[in-house]
Amino acid sequence: MEYRNLYPIILAHGIARPDFLIDSVIRSLNLTLYDFGLISDRFHYFRGIASYLRKHGFRVWHSNVSFAADVETRAQDLKQEVLRILEQEKSPKVHIIAHSMGGLDARYMIVFEKMASFVASLTTIGTPHFGTPVADVVLQKGLGKLLPLFRAFINLDGISSVTTYNMRFLNQEMRDAEASNEVFYQAFYSRQDQNRVFFLFQKSWEILQEKEGENDGLVSVRSQKWVRQLVSDTGKVKNIRQVAFPMKADHLEQVGWWNMNKMVKVGWWNIFALRERIQNENRIKEIYLRIAEELLHLEKDSRAEIQKKRKKKQNIRKVP
Repeated sequence: MEYRNLYPIILAHGIARPDFLIDSVIRSLNLTLYDFGLISDRFHYFRGIASYLRKHGFRVWHSNVSFAADVETRAQDLKQEVLRILEQEKSPKVHIIAHSMGGLDARYMIVFEKMASFVASLTTIGTPHFGTPVADVVLQKGLGKLLPLFRAFINLDGISSVTTYNMRFLNQEMRDAEASNEVFYQAFYSRQDQNRVFFLFQKSWEILQEKEGENDGLVSVRSQKWVRQLVSDTGKVKNIRQVAFPMKADHLEQVGWWNMNKMVKVGWWNIFALRERIQNENRIKEIYLRIAEELLHLEKDSRAEIQKKRKKKQNIRKVP
């Protein structure tokens, strides 16, 4: 099959992915169909998105990082995933489309794991760039004292990584490097009405609405949008493209799991609910397809710039 994109796309998942156990078992059995089949990712974190992009001619991979570890650990995991995929694809760079904490993993990896030269672009969706007050409240309620006890069998330090305090510090630490590198950054943001947000996120929606306004149930629009510009210590300015998700979507709907409340209430077998779910999940797949197609233009510009630099070096060498 002839692919449209030279640089493969990596879908980087967020914290506490619900399909973690299924994915771990299938990977341990080396069932590659799960990664590459057209139907096999229907229960994946990114519901049906990879297979949809592949069907339209794109090279796409799923990432696999620690379940809920701190951002540093997950960034190291993501680095190994990127290097593995680069080796298998024989490609110089990748595009990363990241959801939720996956966007923070990628940002941290690019800066502190020195991976900027291997990443052409980073697209974040629903990412808590300024952290989320939900994590602040969870830790204030006492979970912070229990995290060290959990480490014996599972690392849940990712909750601490997305507090507003930690992200304020991390953003300061990464600003200069992010403004100076050649990676293209864009941030997608969305909101959803409280009655449409997944029932497990109802309370967190209220917390966010009171503290930061419009949100998707776990992350405020303000935090998802990040910033319009980054300025390096030397004055270099980098624009961050801020994009409104083309439809209202809560944190789960952003990755294809549409209106879970309705599905739980009326059942997945209800013909009318099923029709609505399919229509809206297809709309979300189309949004990811549009992102992938836009990255093609970025890729062409990147390759043109690389060729321009090569010609310039060759001309310099010819000068006696």
